[in-house]
Parts: sequence; C-alpha cells; structure tokens
Amino acid sequence: MARYEVILTKAAVKDADNIVAAGLAPKVRKLLALIEEDPFAPYPPYEKLLGNLTGLYSRRINIQHRLVYQVLTEEHRVKVLRMWSHYE
Repeated sequence: MARYEVILTKAAVKDADNIVAAGLAPKVRKLLALIEEDPFAPYPPYEKLLGNLTGLYSRRINIQHRLVYQVLTEEHRVKVLRMWSHYE
C-alpha cells in the first residue's frame, strides 16, 4: 500500500509548539508516522467524529489532547487539522 502524504494546517503547525513544550512530541511523531502508513490502522484506535466535525478522525495523544485529521483518499493525503486540545 502506498504511503499517504501528511499535510499540517497552520493551526496544527501552531499546536506543535505546545506539543514540544508539553513533552508530547515523541507520541505525536509516532501517530503521524502511523497515519502516513495507514490513516485507518486499527491500533491505536481512532474515532470517526460526528456533528459539525463529520468527515474528520481523531487519535488520542494523551487523556486531554487529540490529533484531528481528514483523509483525502483520492489525493492520497492526510490533512492534520489540530494536535492540541480536544476538538476545538
């Protein structure tokens, strides 16, 4: 299976500073590598988001923070929208 191109939005790039400061960078790097290989890999589990976030997915960074992303299947890209907070 071909790899997905991972793209970070401006908000996600901004979140990266908080991730580094909180010591969560190694965990986020692992999650980004995972979704680059397969954004639908079953472990660690992902959530399909609902409501105004329908079409987005999230994976847990820790108990408080989530990596929120959109899969652009046709383009073989994953757009990371946020990496900090919980669905803001």
